[in-house]
Amino acid sequence: MRLTQVHCALRKALSHENRVMTSNVDNSIIEIRNLSVTFPSEAGIVQAVRDVSLDIRAGEVLGIVGESGSGKTVTSLAAIGLLPDSATVSGSVMFNGVNLLELNDDQMSKYRGNEIAMIFQDPLSALNPVHTIGRQIAEALLIHKDVSTEAAHKRAIELLEIVGIPRPAERAQSYPHEFSGGMRQRVMIALAIANEPKVLLADEPTTALDVTVQAQILDVLKTARDMTGAAIVLVTHDLGVVAGIADRVAIMYAGKVVEIGSVDEVYAQPAMPYTIGLLRSIPRLDIASGERLVSISGAPVSPVNLPIGCAFAPRCPAASDVCTAKTPELVNFSPTRLTACARQSEIFGLQDAGKLFQEGPAHVAVSSISDAVALEVRGLQKTFPLLKGSLLRRRVGSVYAVDGVDLVLRQGRSLALVGESGCGKTTTLLEILNMAAPEAGSITVLGRDVAKLSKSERLEMRKDLQIVFQDPFASLDPRLPIGDAIAEPLENFGMSPQDQEKRIIELLELVGLNRAQASKYPNEFSGGQRQRIAIARALALNPKILALDEPVSALDVSVRAGVLNLLAELQEKLKLSYLFVSHDLSVVQHVADDIAVMYLGSIVESGPVREVFANPQHPYTQALLSAVPIPDPKVERRRKRILLQGELPSPANPPSGCRFHTRCHVRATLSPELAARCASERPSLSTYKLGAVACHAPLN
Repeated sequence: MRLTQVHCALRKALSHENRVMTSNVDNSIIEIRNLSVTFPSEAGIVQAVRDVSLDIRAGEVLGIVGESGSGKTVTSLAAIGLLPDSATVSGSVMFNGVNLLELNDDQMSKYRGNEIAMIFQDPLSALNPVHTIGRQIAEALLIHKDVSTEAAHKRAIELLEIVGIPRPAERAQSYPHEFSGGMRQRVMIALAIANEPKVLLADEPTTALDVTVQAQILDVLKTARDMTGAAIVLVTHDLGVVAGIADRVAIMYAGKVVEIGSVDEVYAQPAMPYTIGLLRSIPRLDIASGERLVSISGAPVSPVNLPIGCAFAPRCPAASDVCTAKTPELVNFSPTRLTACARQSEIFGLQDAGKLFQEGPAHVAVSSISDAVALEVRGLQKTFPLLKGSLLRRRVGSVYAVDGVDLVLRQGRSLALVGESGCGKTTTLLEILNMAAPEAGSITVLGRDVAKLSKSERLEMRKDLQIVFQDPFASLDPRLPIGDAIAEPLENFGMSPQDQEKRIIELLELVGLNRAQASKYPNEFSGGQRQRIAIARALALNPKILALDEPVSALDVSVRAGVLNLLAELQEKLKLSYLFVSHDLSVVQHVADDIAVMYLGSIVESGPVREVFANPQHPYTQALLSAVPIPDPKVERRRKRILLQGELPSPANPPSGCRFHTRCHVRATLSPELAARCASERPSLSTYKLGAVACHAPLN
């Protein structure tokens, strides 16, 4: 029987409904008992994993969720024997009667990649750059199976076809750098399922991917599970991803499992305050943008100096003396649920009374559109030369990074620029921030054409246009106290030391920090606090426009809510205009008033967020919205997912006609005449109701 036939048969046999019916049957493949992992450090012993017990059952998907540093990845690496020699591991990981923790590396290699396989977060680092993709997959087969080299290469091509790699025989001869991030992750999945393992450990397999690619990878993971019958352990911080694919979920905090149960039960009625906070801190696409987000106060505790009692108590709104007396054990909350909370019998009453996690102020879209324009971009173009040759380099083409972009940001409003990686969002932002004459088109900031500014005028205008970068770790100088970092722009524009000191204190308090922290260095702050510092620095000169380049994508979900609430508060208080670059449409839903959707260097749809999200006109916008996971298992399973085919075309060789037509799911339903027009004639951005769309056949 061919693999594709096996896949179809197993998909039917292992449907979600069938797996749920057998969820209570004791069919564990791996039993983890009292697993603890510590690492030595200069500060002391790092307690990365503390007394974790989990069962991994045949054919199910187990989601392990928590903030950074909660012990998720270390737990999965311990199970497969990939921890460094410095780690001290205790407990047991039983697989078919064998304790994997007692095996040496040679003994473990018989299981690793054969019985238990891993899909790593970064496929570029996990794949060998000097070997072809086909050779690497074939090598995994040759190590564990008694097959010929020819048969292994044939199977490698078949596996590439199963995971959705186009032209698999041809692409098997390619190297990892010739694939996109999504395609590399597909290769990782093909490698993992090559020997039909019983367990797949997936460590943040979709974190660095666009939502459209994420949807494709999750579909491939489901195919891999159905084809092999393997259990999947999905390590992630994204509760939306878990809602759509997992059967059970384990919530980890400070190295311990604090809640575990079926996704339906845990999401419908979370019993641990930490779980409640995580679920309520996530911006949801299916909730109106006026809704508020919950922010979990404080930062995760240090694994070196854990508090006495419950590790979550310092951040828990329900904490009392009983919580700090001793560490709560994971006990039965119901026949299928376990929780670790000293006050679990009271949690639902506290939640219903509104005493858990007070909601912060959310962004409320401006009801009336101001006539005043903060930023206007017309016909913006930016190309990069495509060069060839080593000694005598010559131009052989152009990369059309930005091609005819029009944007209007009105004063006091937020404009979100969204799209997949490589669509030109960041290049557009950099062209605006450069404040120089563009290659083509015009950029007008606060009513002034930047191409006509003198050097002194351009410097003066920089006060009015500031930026908050994506990575709060890289955007602050590690050698400067944060007070000095905030003072730099003030000093550059001639503010006196006395006024600088007053302004620094004012800014720190504005972003929720205090004056005592001004002398501390960036490494003494959490990621969310560092981003608050970056926002304070950007606000130092009282700008009128703030450019936000993926400002929360590097943050944990609980911290993200606090920063989003802060941005909403600042906009309403200071009357700021935001140019918000993001790939996360659920975040855009809660931050932006207006949206511009980019594809391959061009705007394909624009308009008010509420209008575009409720009634998308362009097929690409519709696909983006359908790919965003919603943290509700019942809602997520009912949704119709639009999976885009193929990869984003190269901006060096864009398709003729509509640039989206090569991946468009609507084109096949059009008349031959209209489909031919899509392939030959590029649509212009035309006004439609409250917005504009560039499509020959708008959806409504």
